Amino acid sequence: MSEVRHNWTKEEVLEIYNKPLMELLYEAATVHRKQHDPNVVQVSTLLSIKTGGCSEDCGYCPQAARYHTNVEGNDLMTVNQVKAQVLRAKESGSSRVCMGAAWRNVKDGPEFDSVLDMVRTVNNLDMEVCCTLGMVTENQAKRLAEAGLYAYNHNLDSSEEYYKEVISTRGYQDRLDTISNVRKTNVTVCSGGIIGMGESALDRAGMLVALSTLNPQPESTPINALVAVEGTPLEDEKPVEIWDMIRMVATTRIVLPETQVRLSAGRTQMSREGQAMCFFAGANSIFAGDKLLTTPNPDVNEDMKMFKLLGLNPQKPFTKKVQPETVAAEDSKYKSLEEKPKWTRPDHKIVRNEAAKQKGKILKG
Repeated sequence: MSEVRHNWTKEEVLEIYNKPLMELLYEAATVHRKQHDPNVVQVSTLLSIKTGGCSEDCGYCPQAARYHTNVEGNDLMTVNQVKAQVLRAKESGSSRVCMGAAWRNVKDGPEFDSVLDMVRTVNNLDMEVCCTLGMVTENQAKRLAEAGLYAYNHNLDSSEEYYKEVISTRGYQDRLDTISNVRKTNVTVCSGGIIGMGESALDRAGMLVALSTLNPQPESTPINALVAVEGTPLEDEKPVEIWDMIRMVATTRIVLPETQVRLSAGRTQMSREGQAMCFFAGANSIFAGDKLLTTPNPDVNEDMKMFKLLGLNPQKPFTKKVQPETVAAEDSKYKSLEEKPKWTRPDHKIVRNEAAKQKGKILKG
Protein backbone atom coordinates (compact mmCIF):
# COMPACT_ATOMS: atom_id res chain seq x y z
CA MET A 1 0.00 0.00 0.00
CA SER A 2 2.89 2.39 0.70
CA GLU A 3 5.17 1.35 -2.16
CA VAL A 4 6.74 4.31 -3.95
CA ARG A 5 5.42 4.36 -7.51
CA HIS A 6 6.53 6.53 -10.40
CA ASN A 7 3.93 5.32 -12.90
CA TRP A 8 0.66 6.67 -11.52
CA THR A 9 -1.94 7.70 -14.08
CA LYS A 10 -4.29 10.66 -13.71
CA GLU A 11 -7.24 8.27 -13.77
CA GLU A 12 -5.81 6.23 -10.88
CA VAL A 13 -5.09 9.32 -8.79
CA LEU A 14 -8.51 10.82 -9.53
CA GLU A 15 -10.14 7.56 -8.42
CA ILE A 16 -8.30 7.84 -5.09
CA TYR A 17 -9.24 11.52 -4.73
CA ASN A 18 -12.94 10.72 -5.26
CA LYS A 19 -13.14 7.79 -2.82
CA PRO A 20 -15.70 7.96 -0.03
CA LEU A 21 -14.09 10.30 2.49
CA MET A 22 -13.84 7.85 5.39
CA GLU A 23 -12.28 5.21 3.17
CA LEU A 24 -9.83 7.76 1.77
CA LEU A 25 -8.86 8.96 5.24
CA TYR A 26 -8.32 5.42 6.50
CA GLU A 27 -6.09 4.50 3.55
CA ALA A 28 -4.07 7.72 3.79
CA ALA A 29 -3.64 7.43 7.56
CA THR A 30 -2.46 3.84 7.18
CA VAL A 31 0.17 4.83 4.62
CA HIS A 32 1.21 7.75 6.81
CA ARG A 33 1.78 5.57 9.87
CA LYS A 34 3.89 3.11 7.87
CA GLN A 35 6.26 5.83 6.73
CA HIS A 36 6.16 8.53 9.42
CA ASP A 37 5.61 9.19 13.11
CA PRO A 38 1.99 10.47 13.15
CA ASN A 39 2.66 12.63 16.19
CA VAL A 40 5.58 14.58 14.74
CA VAL A 41 5.17 17.62 12.49
CA GLN A 42 7.98 19.55 10.85
CA VAL A 43 7.72 23.33 11.39
CA SER A 44 9.16 25.76 8.85
CA THR A 45 9.33 29.55 8.83
CA LEU A 46 9.02 31.33 5.49
CA LEU A 47 11.04 34.53 5.21
CA SER A 48 10.72 36.96 2.31
CA ILE A 49 14.28 38.19 1.80
CA LYS A 50 13.32 40.24 -1.28
CA THR A 51 9.70 41.29 -1.76
CA GLY A 52 7.77 42.49 -4.81
CA GLY A 53 8.74 43.69 -8.25
CA CYS A 54 8.71 40.27 -9.92
CA SER A 55 8.54 40.29 -13.73
CA GLU A 56 6.39 37.14 -13.92
CA ASP A 57 2.62 37.12 -14.50
CA CYS A 58 1.64 34.30 -12.10
CA GLY A 59 -2.11 34.79 -11.70
CA TYR A 60 -2.09 34.07 -7.96
CA CYS A 61 0.85 36.23 -6.93
CA PRO A 62 0.59 39.71 -5.34
CA GLN A 63 4.34 40.19 -5.88
CA ALA A 64 4.02 40.45 -9.67
CA ALA A 65 5.03 43.98 -10.65
CA ARG A 66 2.34 44.20 -13.35
CA TYR A 67 -0.56 43.91 -10.86
CA HIS A 68 -1.69 46.56 -8.36
CA THR A 69 -1.90 44.76 -5.01
CA ASN A 70 -0.52 47.29 -2.50
CA VAL A 71 2.40 45.02 -1.70
CA GLU A 72 5.37 47.05 -0.52
CA GLY A 73 8.51 46.09 -2.36
CA ASN A 74 11.70 45.63 -0.36
CA ASP A 75 15.28 45.27 -1.51
CA LEU A 76 17.29 42.20 -0.55
CA MET A 77 17.69 41.85 3.22
CA THR A 78 21.12 41.93 4.79
CA VAL A 79 22.75 38.84 6.27
CA ASN A 80 22.41 40.30 9.78
CA GLN A 81 18.69 40.96 9.28
CA VAL A 82 18.20 37.37 8.17
CA LYS A 83 20.22 36.05 11.12
CA ALA A 84 18.02 37.94 13.59
CA GLN A 85 14.84 36.55 12.01
CA VAL A 86 16.24 33.01 11.98
CA LEU A 87 17.12 33.12 15.68
CA ARG A 88 13.55 34.18 16.46
CA ALA A 89 12.19 31.34 14.32
CA LYS A 90 14.46 28.83 16.05
CA GLU A 91 13.33 30.02 19.47
CA SER A 92 9.66 29.63 18.46
CA GLY A 93 10.11 25.98 17.48
CA SER A 94 10.94 26.02 13.77
CA SER A 95 13.53 23.59 12.47
CA ARG A 96 13.73 25.06 8.97
CA VAL A 97 13.83 28.53 7.43
CA CYS A 98 12.79 28.97 3.82
CA MET A 99 14.13 32.16 2.26
CA GLY A 100 12.12 33.46 -0.68
CA ALA A 101 13.11 36.11 -3.19
CA ALA A 102 10.69 37.49 -5.78
CA TRP A 103 12.94 36.70 -8.73
CA ARG A 104 12.14 35.06 -12.06
CA ASN A 105 15.48 33.28 -11.90
CA VAL A 106 18.79 33.50 -10.06
CA LYS A 107 21.32 35.88 -11.61
CA ASP A 108 25.01 35.60 -10.83
CA GLY A 109 26.34 38.68 -9.06
CA PRO A 110 26.48 40.47 -5.69
CA GLU A 111 22.86 39.67 -4.70
CA PHE A 112 23.30 35.94 -5.26
CA ASP A 113 26.61 36.10 -3.38
CA SER A 114 24.68 37.65 -0.46
CA VAL A 115 22.14 34.83 -0.58
CA LEU A 116 24.98 32.31 -0.42
CA ASP A 117 26.26 34.08 2.71
CA MET A 118 22.75 33.88 4.18
CA VAL A 119 22.68 30.12 3.51
CA ARG A 120 26.06 29.69 5.25
CA THR A 121 24.87 31.73 8.21
CA VAL A 122 21.61 29.82 8.68
CA ASN A 123 23.22 26.40 8.31
CA ASN A 124 25.85 27.37 10.90
CA LEU A 125 22.96 28.17 13.28
CA ASP A 126 22.02 24.46 13.03
CA MET A 127 18.80 25.17 11.17
CA GLU A 128 17.71 23.52 7.94
CA VAL A 129 17.85 26.17 5.25
CA CYS A 130 15.63 26.17 2.17
CA CYS A 131 15.56 28.71 -0.67
CA THR A 132 12.98 29.58 -3.30
CA LEU A 133 14.61 31.95 -5.76
CA GLY A 134 13.07 31.03 -9.11
CA MET A 135 14.86 29.06 -11.82
CA VAL A 136 18.46 27.98 -11.21
CA THR A 137 21.18 26.55 -13.41
CA GLU A 138 23.23 23.49 -12.49
CA ASN A 139 26.22 25.61 -11.44
CA GLN A 140 24.05 27.89 -9.29
CA ALA A 141 22.51 24.85 -7.61
CA LYS A 142 25.99 23.50 -6.87
CA ARG A 143 27.04 26.82 -5.34
CA LEU A 144 23.97 26.74 -3.09
CA ALA A 145 24.78 23.16 -2.09
CA GLU A 146 28.35 24.11 -1.18
CA ALA A 147 27.04 26.91 1.03
CA GLY A 148 25.04 24.36 3.04
CA LEU A 149 21.58 24.50 1.48
CA TYR A 150 19.29 21.76 2.79
CA ALA A 151 16.34 22.13 0.39
CA TYR A 152 15.30 24.05 -2.71
CA ASN A 153 11.65 24.90 -3.31
CA HIS A 154 10.28 25.15 -6.83
CA ASN A 155 6.57 24.40 -7.08
CA LEU A 156 4.92 22.93 -10.16
CA ASP A 157 1.80 24.89 -9.12
CA SER A 158 -0.73 22.78 -11.07
CA SER A 159 -0.98 20.23 -13.86
CA GLU A 160 0.94 20.99 -17.04
CA GLU A 161 -2.34 21.52 -18.85
CA TYR A 162 -3.82 24.03 -16.38
CA TYR A 163 -0.49 25.77 -15.77
CA LYS A 164 -0.99 27.56 -19.10
CA GLU A 165 -4.17 29.13 -17.70
CA VAL A 166 -2.27 30.66 -14.76
CA ILE A 167 1.20 31.65 -16.01
CA SER A 168 2.36 32.76 -19.45
CA THR A 169 5.84 34.12 -18.74
CA ARG A 170 7.61 30.80 -18.32
CA GLY A 171 7.01 27.20 -19.29
CA TYR A 172 6.30 24.11 -17.23
CA GLN A 173 9.49 22.50 -18.51
CA ASP A 174 11.52 25.33 -16.94
CA ARG A 175 10.24 24.21 -13.56
CA LEU A 176 11.13 20.59 -14.26
CA ASP A 177 14.57 21.61 -15.52
CA THR A 178 15.21 23.60 -12.34
CA ILE A 179 14.29 20.59 -10.21
CA SER A 180 16.59 18.46 -12.37
CA ASN A 181 19.45 20.91 -11.79
CA VAL A 182 18.89 20.74 -8.02
CA ARG A 183 18.91 16.93 -8.19
CA LYS A 184 22.48 17.06 -9.51
CA THR A 185 23.51 18.13 -6.00
CA ASN A 186 22.89 16.76 -2.49
CA VAL A 187 20.13 19.36 -1.91
CA THR A 188 16.65 17.98 -1.26
CA VAL A 189 13.68 19.04 -3.39
CA CYS A 190 10.56 20.80 -2.12
CA SER A 191 7.83 20.99 -4.76
CA GLY A 192 4.06 21.14 -4.64
CA GLY A 193 1.28 23.39 -5.81
CA ILE A 194 -1.87 25.39 -5.25
CA ILE A 195 -5.50 24.34 -5.31
CA GLY A 196 -8.43 26.71 -5.70
CA MET A 197 -7.23 28.48 -8.86
CA GLY A 198 -10.21 27.29 -10.90
CA GLU A 199 -8.63 23.97 -11.80
CA SER A 200 -10.54 20.68 -12.02
CA ALA A 201 -10.03 17.63 -9.82
CA LEU A 202 -8.36 16.04 -12.85
CA ASP A 203 -5.83 18.89 -12.88
CA ARG A 204 -5.11 18.26 -9.21
CA ALA A 205 -4.51 14.62 -10.06
CA GLY A 206 -2.28 15.70 -12.96
CA MET A 207 -0.09 17.75 -10.66
CA LEU A 208 0.37 14.78 -8.32
CA VAL A 209 1.22 12.54 -11.29
CA ALA A 210 3.90 15.04 -12.37
CA LEU A 211 5.36 15.09 -8.84
CA SER A 212 5.21 11.31 -8.46
CA THR A 213 6.97 10.80 -11.79
CA LEU A 214 10.04 12.61 -10.46
CA ASN A 215 12.64 10.08 -9.36
CA PRO A 216 13.31 10.45 -6.51
CA GLN A 217 10.04 12.04 -5.52
CA PRO A 218 10.26 15.39 -3.70
CA GLU A 219 11.26 15.14 -0.05
CA SER A 220 8.71 17.86 0.73
CA THR A 221 5.45 18.81 -0.99
CA PRO A 222 3.56 21.97 0.03
CA ILE A 223 -0.18 21.93 -0.60
CA ASN A 224 -1.39 25.52 -0.76
CA ALA A 225 -4.98 26.74 -0.73
CA LEU A 226 -5.24 29.86 -2.87
CA VAL A 227 -5.36 33.10 -0.91
CA ALA A 228 -7.19 35.34 -3.39
CA VAL A 229 -5.54 38.78 -3.24
CA GLU A 230 -7.29 41.87 -4.58
CA GLY A 231 -5.62 43.09 -7.75
CA THR A 232 -4.45 39.66 -8.92
CA PRO A 233 -6.17 37.84 -11.80
CA LEU A 234 -7.52 35.27 -9.35
CA GLU A 235 -8.98 37.79 -6.89
CA ASP A 236 -12.56 36.52 -7.42
CA GLU A 237 -11.89 32.81 -6.84
CA LYS A 238 -13.90 31.33 -3.99
CA PRO A 239 -12.06 30.02 -0.90
CA VAL A 240 -11.11 26.35 -1.02
CA GLU A 241 -13.52 24.08 0.88
CA ILE A 242 -11.84 22.30 3.78
CA TRP A 243 -13.06 18.98 2.38
CA ASP A 244 -11.14 19.63 -0.84
CA MET A 245 -8.02 20.37 1.19
CA ILE A 246 -8.42 17.18 3.23
CA ARG A 247 -8.92 15.13 0.06
CA MET A 248 -5.87 16.70 -1.56
CA VAL A 249 -3.67 16.05 1.47
CA ALA A 250 -4.87 12.45 1.76
CA THR A 251 -4.35 11.75 -1.94
CA THR A 252 -0.89 13.34 -1.84
CA ARG A 253 0.03 11.13 1.10
CA ILE A 254 -0.97 7.98 -0.80
CA VAL A 255 0.73 8.97 -4.06
CA LEU A 256 3.87 10.35 -2.37
CA PRO A 257 4.18 8.05 0.67
CA GLU A 258 7.68 9.03 1.84
CA THR A 259 7.29 12.76 1.23
CA GLN A 260 6.63 15.31 3.97
CA VAL A 261 3.30 16.90 3.04
CA ARG A 262 3.12 20.53 4.15
CA LEU A 263 -0.01 22.51 4.98
CA SER A 264 0.95 25.86 3.53
CA ALA A 265 -1.02 28.92 2.42
CA GLY A 266 -4.66 29.16 3.41
CA ARG A 267 -4.41 27.86 6.98
CA THR A 268 -5.98 31.04 8.37
CA GLN A 269 -9.22 29.90 6.74
CA MET A 270 -9.04 26.45 8.37
CA SER A 271 -10.42 25.58 11.77
CA ARG A 272 -8.36 23.56 14.23
CA GLU A 273 -10.67 20.65 13.52
CA GLY A 274 -10.04 20.94 9.79
CA GLN A 275 -6.27 21.08 10.31
CA ALA A 276 -6.47 18.08 12.65
CA MET A 277 -8.15 16.07 9.90
CA CYS A 278 -5.37 17.11 7.52
CA PHE A 279 -2.77 15.87 10.01
CA PHE A 280 -4.70 12.61 10.35
CA ALA A 281 -4.78 12.33 6.55
CA GLY A 282 -1.01 12.60 6.32
CA ALA A 283 0.09 16.24 6.55
CA ASN A 284 3.25 16.36 8.67
CA SER A 285 4.68 19.80 8.03
CA ILE A 286 3.46 23.39 8.35
CA PHE A 287 4.65 26.91 7.78
CA ALA A 288 4.63 28.87 11.03
CA GLY A 289 4.77 32.63 11.53
CA ASP A 290 2.32 35.46 10.97
CA LYS A 291 3.04 35.82 7.25
CA LEU A 292 3.83 33.62 4.24
CA LEU A 293 5.83 36.02 2.07
CA THR A 294 2.93 38.49 1.72
CA THR A 295 -0.19 36.56 2.79
CA PRO A 296 -1.43 36.06 6.38
CA ASN A 297 -0.71 32.93 8.41
CA PRO A 298 -1.74 31.74 11.90
CA ASP A 299 0.25 33.07 14.85
CA VAL A 300 3.00 30.66 15.91
CA ASN A 301 1.75 30.68 19.52
CA GLU A 302 -1.66 29.53 18.30
CA ASP A 303 0.04 26.75 16.36
CA MET A 304 1.89 25.60 19.45
CA LYS A 305 -1.40 25.57 21.39
CA MET A 306 -2.89 23.43 18.63
CA PHE A 307 0.10 21.08 18.76
CA LYS A 308 -0.34 20.67 22.52
CA LEU A 309 -4.06 20.03 22.13
CA LEU A 310 -3.46 17.37 19.47
CA GLY A 311 -0.40 15.84 21.14
CA LEU A 312 1.89 16.80 18.25
CA ASN A 313 5.61 17.46 18.61
CA PRO A 314 7.78 19.69 16.39
CA GLN A 315 10.31 17.73 14.36
CA LYS A 316 13.94 18.35 15.23
CA PRO A 317 16.24 19.67 12.47
CA PHE A 318 18.15 17.20 10.29
CA THR A 319 15.91 14.29 11.25
CA LYS A 320 15.39 13.10 7.68
CA LYS A 321 18.84 13.94 6.30
CA VAL A 322 22.18 14.78 7.88
CA GLN A 323 23.21 18.40 8.12
CA PRO A 324 25.07 19.59 5.02
CA GLU A 325 28.61 20.87 5.39
CA THR A 326 29.21 24.54 4.72
CA VAL A 327 32.13 25.41 2.46
CA ALA A 328 33.51 28.90 3.04
CA ALA A 329 33.27 31.27 0.09
CA GLU A 330 37.05 31.43 -0.33
CA ASP A 331 37.26 27.62 -0.46
CA SER A 332 34.39 27.16 -2.90
CA LYS A 333 35.00 24.82 -5.82
CA TYR A 334 32.21 26.34 -7.87
CA LYS A 335 32.55 29.97 -8.92
CA SER A 336 30.27 32.37 -10.72
CA LEU A 337 30.07 31.64 -14.44
CA GLU A 338 28.20 34.89 -15.06
CA GLU A 339 25.58 32.81 -16.80
CA LYS A 340 22.75 34.31 -18.78
CA PRO A 341 20.49 31.30 -19.36
CA LYS A 342 17.60 31.72 -21.77
CA TRP A 343 14.65 30.41 -19.83
CA THR A 344 11.55 30.17 -22.01
CA ARG A 345 8.96 32.91 -22.43
CA PRO A 346 5.85 31.34 -23.96
CA ASP A 347 4.04 33.65 -26.35
CA HIS A 348 0.43 32.87 -25.40
CA LYS A 349 -1.75 35.37 -23.55
CA ILE A 350 -4.04 34.72 -20.57
CA VAL A 351 -7.13 36.95 -20.78
CA ARG A 352 -7.62 37.46 -17.05
CA ASN A 353 -3.91 38.15 -16.51
CA GLU A 354 -3.92 40.78 -19.24
CA ALA A 355 -7.06 42.36 -17.76
CA ALA A 356 -5.46 42.56 -14.30
CA LYS A 357 -2.32 44.05 -15.87
CA GLN A 358 -4.33 46.80 -17.59
CA LYS A 359 -6.28 47.47 -14.38
CA GLY A 360 -2.97 47.74 -12.53
CA LYS A 361 -1.65 50.30 -15.02
CA ILE A 362 -4.73 52.47 -14.51
CA LEU A 363 -4.59 52.27 -10.71
CA LYS A 364 -0.89 53.07 -10.66
CA GLY A 365 -1.58 56.13 -12.81
